[in-house]
Amino acid sequence: MKKYLLILIAFALYTFSAKAQITESNFGITLCGAEFGENSLPGVLNTNYTYPVASEINYFASKGANIIQLPFRWERIQRTLGGPLDERELSLIKKFVDDCTKKNVMVTLVMQNFARYKINNVEYIIGSPQVSLASYRNVWKKIASVFKDSKNIFAFSIMSEPNHMENYSWFYAAQQAILGIREIDRTHTILVDGDNYSGPETWVEYNDRLKYLVDPANNMMFNAHCYFDEDRSGHYVNTYENSGATEMTGVERISHFVEWLQKNDKKGFVGEFGIPKNDRRWFAVLENFLQYLIQNNMGGCYWAAGPWWKNYPLSIEPANNGDQPQMIVYAKYLDKVNRNTIAMNTNNTLTNSYARNEKSIDQK
Repeated sequence: MKKYLLILIAFALYTFSAKAQITESNFGITLCGAEFGENSLPGVLNTNYTYPVASEINYFASKGANIIQLPFRWERIQRTLGGPLDERELSLIKKFVDDCTKKNVMVTLVMQNFARYKINNVEYIIGSPQVSLASYRNVWKKIASVFKDSKNIFAFSIMSEPNHMENYSWFYAAQQAILGIREIDRTHTILVDGDNYSGPETWVEYNDRLKYLVDPANNMMFNAHCYFDEDRSGHYVNTYENSGATEMTGVERISHFVEWLQKNDKKGFVGEFGIPKNDRRWFAVLENFLQYLIQNNMGGCYWAAGPWWKNYPLSIEPANNGDQPQMIVYAKYLDKVNRNTIAMNTNNTLTNSYARNEKSIDQK
């Protein structure tokens, strides 16, 4: 009798987990363009950089995307450190957010600056004398003041892929951005990338200290970027074989991040992942990776889409009025009904396996 009670408890726990996953494992895409032209800052609109148009939003909304990430450059939205936000750039971002609102798509605003700001085309790291922590706090406070009442902001992603911080601290910079936002906005989620390009396998080595970040609103998630090629860059220069890939490569890599989250009772997201279209064996890697995220109550955004990618092998921008091959896999996870079915089936499999094991123990 005791064994059967354990089975019922296990089933209840897995059912609860499945419901949580259905609610929180949201998937989307990144629409690039506004961060392009990093060597031409601030640059000329529609020459050095561009913003997504409504038809692109409509396409991914029709596929079921819950979230669209919009990367932008700090140097464009704030032309002078500590100065006002640029009205034209703000109007373009606001239009993007409004267009997404019409399609019931949430937006993540991503500062795509790698923990740096360019002055006269020279990069300076956040925390340096040229780009103070106060300047970084200032820009996020001002961005939050603009979008604090927006209903469809999924998150503020405070910095994409900090790296090579030298003698400066990403921890202290991130804390200042968080506090700047919370001076104004106690509602929206804050996404925090990790140092060393936010890689999941080196998360503990480079980012264990991030668990001590303080969010006064207690609404923060940590954001890993996970690619499956040999050097983890997402360039996929080598073939599937030469990358040493297997169907479980994505699961193995992201598991380091997931284990850290679980150990420290933190929430996570995977803001970048993607595969090339030239070898369908990558599709199984992506499928297992996405199922693992659902099992662990996590969502993510595919990298990337946008009309200026041209022949970029990871792009899921539709071509010739048709879907890209990667959509064969990813559309199942963008579509809410299919995603819910996947979540339930995954957990039912776990439940059934547990029940069989318990029955076997009883028979012994």
